[in-house]
Amino acid sequence: MSARTKQITGWVLTGLVGLFLIGVSGVPKFFDSQQLREMMAHLGLSMELLPALGVLEITITLLYLIPRTSFLGAILLTGYLGGAVLTHLRVGDPWFFPVVIGMLAWLGLALRQPAILRLAMDGRAPLPAREV
Repeated sequence: MSARTKQITGWVLTGLVGLFLIGVSGVPKFFDSQQLREMMAHLGLSMELLPALGVLEITITLLYLIPRTSFLGAILLTGYLGGAVLTHLRVGDPWFFPVVIGMLAWLGLALRQPAILRLAMDGRAPLPAREV
């Protein structure tokens, strides 16, 4: 796969993860619905937490989408999704979906920033170029 193809694939994955986390998961946390009430009751969480969770999820996702802060965003996103895994495990729900989202987020980041992949594979990041 060429470097350009990897970068395009990385941006597509990044965009899909961002679209899901903001549009499908984050924004609906600001609207009241019976389905949302039932889900929160099942998870044992208060409805009053939803706006804070929505702001947190959207903010972290925006950090992930901005190239200069994408690494920090990916780390914070991993923690946020880890909390989602724990919440689902606690009530006996399937837990793999947040793991898949996290893996797609890191794959997208690694494809668009090859230094991340090199760091993950051999533990060394490339040295930055020095200006003379």
